[in-house]
Amino acid sequence: MERARLAVVYDTGSASPLEISRVARIFSPMAIVLGESAHAAGMAGFFQDADLVTPAGATLAEQAELLSEWKPDGIVTFSERMLRRTATLADGLGLPFHGPGTAELLTDKYRQRAALAEAGVSPVRSRLLTSPEQWAEAVSHTGLPAVLKPRSGEGSRNTFLIEGVEEGETRVRALLAGPEDELVVEEYLTGRPEPLYGDYVSVECATVAGVVHPIAVTGKYPLTPPFREAGNFWPSHLGAHEEDEVTELAVAAVRALGITGGLSHIEIKLTPDGPRIIEVNGRLGGSIAELARRATGVDLVEVACRIALGERPQIERARPAQVYFQHLTLTPSYPCTVAEIRGVADAARVPGIRQFRPYVRAGEALPGGVHTGELDLLAGDAPDHAAMSRTLADALRRVTYVLDTEEGRREVPAAQLTAACGSGRA
Repeated sequence: MERARLAVVYDTGSASPLEISRVARIFSPMAIVLGESAHAAGMAGFFQDADLVTPAGATLAEQAELLSEWKPDGIVTFSERMLRRTATLADGLGLPFHGPGTAELLTDKYRQRAALAEAGVSPVRSRLLTSPEQWAEAVSHTGLPAVLKPRSGEGSRNTFLIEGVEEGETRVRALLAGPEDELVVEEYLTGRPEPLYGDYVSVECATVAGVVHPIAVTGKYPLTPPFREAGNFWPSHLGAHEEDEVTELAVAAVRALGITGGLSHIEIKLTPDGPRIIEVNGRLGGSIAELARRATGVDLVEVACRIALGERPQIERARPAQVYFQHLTLTPSYPCTVAEIRGVADAARVPGIRQFRPYVRAGEALPGGVHTGELDLLAGDAPDHAAMSRTLADALRRVTYVLDTEEGRREVPAAQLTAACGSGRA
């Protein structure tokens, strides 16, 4: 019997070439459809053993023609920026995936808010901005503080907390005059006090044949200003009743956006008035695959591939007996060059730390800015949440980044670059 043929649309996202190659042994033959970015082109060599690799820079039409000849039985992507392209390819090939309309809702922050509000799921006041002259009316509708962000984007790119009218107008003018064509301003969801952890969680879901199955509620560390994420842990710090509450909200959001198959990652704010949707992502959450493998032994990349091929994998909700965590030290908000990294070996020897993976090297230039960029990944486990916090504090205090800045050389402790163990000042 001929084996099912799977196409993976690849670009930067929540599954690395290594994670994809790990499941290629199971899902062979496999085609790799490369995105048009420089990153995707640079990764082409990692997929040389695939049965088909589309040429770097190939247009959507060229990719559709190649896939039509190859005849895949399923298609999947782990990249936010490839959701619409994958939906278009799937639609043309008659394969299950998010429909083009659903893919648009998943990648258009303004339309997503409107769809959730129309369905009565966690409505949030928002406005679309295409010119600075719209700012005054928009902010009168949303109120202050407000969140300003691109209509489509990832990794917290150009996302700002706006606390003053004039500050907001200045920011809108600068963004629309340069990197962004359209912006969304929406009411800021004030989180409840959470002294040790983030005031938000995410819910990981798998939708199989139209049925939404919650996988886990993921705990978070405090955001490093303005909205930069510093990692995840399973299980969350929430009690069973509250986990059920956020899970119910996530499932309602998935249904409201028309998701009928695949993995989704739903971010939820914990407010004094109850949980509210931050956003819904129609793919595997960033770094969640690594966390799931250690905490449960389940490979969510494999699960996503099986769903894409029409299989019905058994989904069980995860609530590990101990706490599994991954912490990201974030890049500074100012431009700099990494001169040296000290203490890596010491941090890796801390009991409970299973992996310390630097993502930068000496001599590497960092652009600064408010997007989420990572210097390293600390992964480990602990008996409980309090022990997790102690383990992280112990490991992070041993690491120092030596940075060359415009003002000269700085020695910055890793703990100063994250809000998980301090104020996230850098």
